Amino acid sequence: MGLLKNTVACVGLLTAAGAGETAYFYRRTMMRNNAKVERTMKMSGTDWSVYAPLLEERKAFMMAQPHKEVHQRSFDGLKLHATYFPPINEQAGGKKVAICFHGYTSKGMSDYIGLSDYYLKKGYAMLLPDARAHGESEGTYIGFGCLDRKDALVWIKWVIEECGEDVEIILHGTSMGGATVLMASGLELPPQVKGIVSDCGFTSPKEVFTHVLNTMYHLPAFPVIQAADVINRKLAGYGMDECNAKREVQKAKVPILFIHGSKDTFVPFGMCHELYDNCAAPKKKLIVEGAAHAESYYKDPEKYEEALTTFFEELKENEAEGKGIG
Repeated sequence: MGLLKNTVACVGLLTAAGAGETAYFYRRTMMRNNAKVERTMKMSGTDWSVYAPLLEERKAFMMAQPHKEVHQRSFDGLKLHATYFPPINEQAGGKKVAICFHGYTSKGMSDYIGLSDYYLKKGYAMLLPDARAHGESEGTYIGFGCLDRKDALVWIKWVIEECGEDVEIILHGTSMGGATVLMASGLELPPQVKGIVSDCGFTSPKEVFTHVLNTMYHLPAFPVIQAADVINRKLAGYGMDECNAKREVQKAKVPILFIHGSKDTFVPFGMCHELYDNCAAPKKKLIVEGAAHAESYYKDPEKYEEALTTFFEELKENEAEGKGIG
């Protein structure tokens, strides 16, 4: 049955106009073949052309390093893909790994070109998964962190098997990837996961879609969000607010570093403060002044890297002492 027929069947009580708006929004937002990276980049408001020379330089360095393709099965049978970069610092022994989760409509090998310079030169290995319905991973419906957090457990398990029980893992996510790692924080994570970094993560699909509909599509959230929730439960298997990062961080035990740009209009800047205030785990926060969506690292790389280094050093020091981060 086509999507529009599914829509009408699921929201038969809505007017034809309401059903049409819902189908339009759902197709453009939730489905792999219709969610376009060019549209996302335009809506995010970040001028990436400014950073093109740096990205080209970093990509050349990154791709010159040894790496391999990895495939795993998701909890619901999808074939997931990631690229693994061993550490270039042999003294690290492959015992520190950053698993990096990309943003909406992107892929693993795109969002961490810049930060590869930091992680690889600091002795970290990097695992760069393609989220379900992105890149080379299978899937029709985008998980928006709600399903991707379960996929994160698959990649954590792979890293432990690949690198050994004594591996130390950092989860780093940007935008939808930031929501993924925050949603994962409420799960029972293995002790190898030492810290979480969320860059411009959102609270839930429902809340960020409401913002996008109001400010960018110029549509009221009702009844589109409610109808899309019904459709998504039927087609993708999860509700729009079924997993909310704001609730999940209330159960978090792993320390979290929250990062957000002060000029982010795509994922509302205020969500960072909400998430931070609700976080039960040891936490730190970095606000990068003037940075738009996902731009924080490029706007002020020195400040960003300093925050990462301080966070990681405190994790190591305070774990030895049995304390949280200050």
